[in-house]
Amino acid sequence: MRDTRESRLLLVLLIAIAFALITVDIRGGQDSPVDGARQAAATVFGPIENGVSSAVDPVGNAVAAVRDSGDRHDRVAQLEHDNAALKAKLGSDDRNRSRLKQLDKMIKVAGEGQYGIKGAEVIAIGAAQGFSWTVTIDVGAHDGIKRDMTVLNGDGLVGRVTTVGPDTATVLLANDPDFTVGTRMESSDELGFASGQGDSPLRVELLNAKAKIKKGDRLITFGSQADKPFVPGVPVGTVFRVDPSGGDLTRTVYVKPFVSFTKLDILGVVVTAPKSDPRDAVLPPKPKPTPTPTVTVTVTPSASAPVDGQQQ
Repeated sequence: MRDTRESRLLLVLLIAIAFALITVDIRGGQDSPVDGARQAAATVFGPIENGVSSAVDPVGNAVAAVRDSGDRHDRVAQLEHDNAALKAKLGSDDRNRSRLKQLDKMIKVAGEGQYGIKGAEVIAIGAAQGFSWTVTIDVGAHDGIKRDMTVLNGDGLVGRVTTVGPDTATVLLANDPDFTVGTRMESSDELGFASGQGDSPLRVELLNAKAKIKKGDRLITFGSQADKPFVPGVPVGTVFRVDPSGGDLTRTVYVKPFVSFTKLDILGVVVTAPKSDPRDAVLPPKPKPTPTPTVTVTVTPSASAPVDGQQQ
């Protein structure tokens, strides 16, 4: 449209008419005279508007979903990462607590026996199926470790060092069939020799065939000359079966070791022997027997019961 005087007058007129219609619509409220025209326009243009909206909304929702899915993926990934880190931390804490408990227990045993020990960690195990029960520890010649040193943990005798490298050493476990150690019975001082039997309990041959031994008696190491390969006083195990004496020169007993040879982690190599035999000092306190409860039944005669010598 050309910008002329007539066109400007027409624009002003249209604006005036629009303001007049707005004023009439507002003042009329629900009874507005233009309400019919508005409804007619809604009838004509409503379906078109809905169609456009139905076509556009999925696109908008899809775009929003893609945008939000990226955020949700990032949040899920972060949560999974945090969860894995927490599990690793908890696992590490549990293992550290277990190792600290083992170390504290071993230090207590070393203190009671006055053993100078070098702490070590089991880093490999031997092949049990090859009839060789051994473990490899992470200390060696550079740490002052030598062949035929006693190895223990917080429970008792583990074995002896057989091979030494610069930074590692091999320990022959006490349950190996080639392992033998001199033992002494707690209190009675009966001497014997304990031998490993793999998965089975230790077999101990007592020198005194008439020794009075009972289930529950405990054994410790007797010690070797110059304290190699064994220092004295290290707990060995508890008697759980005694073979009847059949006139042999020795008597056989079977001993459950204090040490669990399938659960070895923190060990100690005795690098300095005690100045004096600790005797039974390293043995843990004996468990107190559980008292057997006794029940006493008291019978109270009733008032209707007949008295002796009288008939009811």
